[in-house]
Amino acid sequence: MEYVTAAVPHPRTEAEGPTRSGRRSLALALLFGALGAAVTLLATRQRWSEGAATVATGGAFPLTAKGSDVTGVPASLAIVGLAALVAVFAVRRAGRLLVAALLTLCGAGTVAAALAGASDSSALDEKAAQVTGDTSATVGSLSHTAWPYVAAVGGLLILLAGLLALRYGKLWPAMSGRYERGGAPRPRAAGPAATDPDRPEDLWKALDRGEDPTEPGPA
Repeated sequence: MEYVTAAVPHPRTEAEGPTRSGRRSLALALLFGALGAAVTLLATRQRWSEGAATVATGGAFPLTAKGSDVTGVPASLAIVGLAALVAVFAVRRAGRLLVAALLTLCGAGTVAAALAGASDSSALDEKAAQVTGDTSATVGSLSHTAWPYVAAVGGLLILLAGLLALRYGKLWPAMSGRYERGGAPRPRAAGPAATDPDRPEDLWKALDRGEDPTEPGPA
């Protein structure tokens, strides 16, 4: 008679699944968040739009506007998102969920602000008014670069980091508390039990440790 034995999954193997997912999502979130913030900050320092203003002499005065001239929202949200990504490890449970939600909103806001600035001309219009001395002057020959969309990609990476934190943040490690609340160190483990002279095994153990079992213990 043949017996068929069913394979029983090892408890350690089952526990490795969530751990592996937590480590992988943590690495991706850190990569996406840090890279997204860096890309967004870099993009906001580049030229987003350019044009020309007509001066009184009839000539054209070239004008350019950086991303920080158009809008300061993407850079600000990128910094807040980077701080939220670090703060995820300092909080637990509900606090971690709130910080992850803030990180997600920072990413979504960065994308929206960058796309809105891709076609904005108000910054160049203000410069044209300053150059010509006419408050109603506008810029002509307006053109835009691809840098606003690069900033939007950075915001998308921050958004992905936030979504990973919302989904897998509960599996991520937190800052370990070495001390209990109130600053008192945790109690140390108790030492070995005293030797009982009535138990032969305790006598042999004491002799192995180089102790004299006939001496009385401390009071």
